[in-house]
Amino acid sequence: MSAVRLNPASLLGGWQELNAAATIPHCVANVERTGTIANLRRLAEAGQDGPEGTFQGPWFADSDLYKTLEAIGWEAGRSGTERWAGLLSEVAGLLEQVQAPDGYLNTYVQGTPDKVPFSNPEYTHELYCAGHLMQAAVALHRGSGDERFLAVARRFGDLVVREFGEDGEPVIDGHPEVETALVELYRETGEESYLRAAELQVERRGHRTLAGGRFGAQYYQDHLPVREATEAIGHSVRQLYLAAGVTDLYLENGDESLLRAMEQLWDSAFGTKMYVIGGHGSRHRDESYGDPYELPPDRAYAETCASIAALQWCWRMLLATGQARYAEEMERALLNAIAASMDHSGTAFFYSNPLQLRTGHDGSSEDAPSERLPWYGCACCPPNLARLLASLHGYAATADAAGLQVHLLTPGTFAGESLTAVVETGYPWDGDVLVTVTGRGELAVRVPSWAEGATLDVTGGQVLAGPVPGDYLRVTCADGATVRLTLPMTPRLVRADERADAVRGCVAVMRGPLVHCVEQADLPEGVLVEQLRLDPAAPIAEERGQDAVTPVRLRLSGVVRPLGQELYGTYDPAPRTGTPVTFTAIPYHAWANRGPGAMRVWLPLA
Repeated sequence: MSAVRLNPASLLGGWQELNAAATIPHCVANVERTGTIANLRRLAEAGQDGPEGTFQGPWFADSDLYKTLEAIGWEAGRSGTERWAGLLSEVAGLLEQVQAPDGYLNTYVQGTPDKVPFSNPEYTHELYCAGHLMQAAVALHRGSGDERFLAVARRFGDLVVREFGEDGEPVIDGHPEVETALVELYRETGEESYLRAAELQVERRGHRTLAGGRFGAQYYQDHLPVREATEAIGHSVRQLYLAAGVTDLYLENGDESLLRAMEQLWDSAFGTKMYVIGGHGSRHRDESYGDPYELPPDRAYAETCASIAALQWCWRMLLATGQARYAEEMERALLNAIAASMDHSGTAFFYSNPLQLRTGHDGSSEDAPSERLPWYGCACCPPNLARLLASLHGYAATADAAGLQVHLLTPGTFAGESLTAVVETGYPWDGDVLVTVTGRGELAVRVPSWAEGATLDVTGGQVLAGPVPGDYLRVTCADGATVRLTLPMTPRLVRADERADAVRGCVAVMRGPLVHCVEQADLPEGVLVEQLRLDPAAPIAEERGQDAVTPVRLRLSGVVRPLGQELYGTYDPAPRTGTPVTFTAIPYHAWANRGPGAMRVWLPLA
């Protein structure tokens, strides 16, 4: 992580700075305000008669604290900040006090009368919370050398090994997460029993050992063994976290059958069930994937945590295969669904991310608000964003003895083993990417799949592979070499597969990697979003210099049609006309920053 430094004036680097200045402090304040830290204090101060008061928050509230701690760990490693040293010291002491002698730690179970550890793994999230504890401990250890959290996490890890090892109970958690955390704990400590515990968690899943409940075994990812479960199904975050854990396991044990299953699962999730913004999960009822091509824009759930989990899984698949398609889907999610989930202040968030908001939408419920909210009753998304953004630089590039591979096109400095690359670019707003190399070795730079006509100019190096869309250009570089990749940024119209019935007859507008949308705030007075019809033959103009968040907007042409006067009327086969209109489309990630109002990504054609 210390080998990468993103330019703070860039889009991604700026998000990291905003995260440090606003989002992490906001999460710290809210885990305090909502009683998550108080749950620990309550148990630490308990007398002989037990703790006073009651547990606060959802039963998995511990995970919100742990994700916030993970964000602090990565941020400490990135910037060297000691801003939260006092909080870390207090929480480490509380965890040490509350943790049971056998290593068990969960403030909901320990703080609620008659709760028995691991007696209801379908919903108590004990191993899920333990996984986030382990990941926080690893981040704090890597970021600042903190040993206290790692010791707490290892005691819980040792409990998992003893209780659920080869001769233990075959317990799995209703919410996957501990699988990838155990692998990461193994990587940090070298303790192989943690890796074996992760293997057992994966192998035991899918045998319907969990009570199905009203959403069925697929909700818990317990419907089929992982090698047979090749269709993305059930709760989308659980599906994607499990897939990340299985891929982590493959990366350590080399079991090719796991990779083959993950490739098939990836094709299902990203080939038939992903929104154009990189969102996952189309059903509100159980926060789940729907059928193939069931992708309604107005009812899109597309939970923020699912997009984050998708990025994390794609990262692992990229490490496993080197295929550019995984990095491209990381970028799609990051610059669209994930970016849209946080407002420009860094302190308000979407839980679900619709692709359409109707005129007259009732946004009074936090389940489907019209604007981002400061916090949620189920607050999994804000601290998840905080930990992702704090570690974002670690996803941008990879290196090995032979050279350096750039996956996210962002300004920054990347220090590999044999060469260092300084990337200068205004991407995603412009397509000029200049890489200056120090040292010698092979440089690889991802070329997006939409970049037909990309050009390459190299000085001081030999081109091994040119700029083929959807692949990596490769150049053997001498010291001081420069590589300039120029990407065409012409706006384009994107259609959905015909089987995506909800958006048939519509197109989305993209420029580079950014999905655009039309927002009510940009329409002429008296015109509603629902009245617009896009003229696909009309040229699309670029508007520049609007603001730092959306420096490039698009000007579209079409017609405004009058709204019908009855819900169902007689079909008239005569061609329909309308009033010509031009209107603005903004990047999807910027919507809902000017107050509530209608919006849509998929535009009907004139």
